[in-house]
Amino acid sequence: MPTAHLEPFRPQRMTLTELPIGATGRVFALAGETNVCARLRELGFCESAVIEKISGQKTLLCQLCGTRIALSDRTASHIVVELVRGG
Repeated sequence: MPTAHLEPFRPQRMTLTELPIGATGRVFALAGETNVCARLRELGFCESAVIEKISGQKTLLCQLCGTRIALSDRTASHIVVELVRGG
């Protein structure tokens, strides 16, 4: 009986702007402008942080470590997340 080749599980990756409202993601990477990425890290958006997207398109409201934070869509586009739980 042949053994099926199983692909390793790879979480779905997207920017925070693409994460559905109500979904939870884990920060995979910060990409783009160095100064924006540094400011995001200061706010707590570091690799492995868990974020829930609450609402928004042009201005996103998300929850990070129990704190709600608003980000512009331009800033949120620098945050690459792995989908943890769909919305």
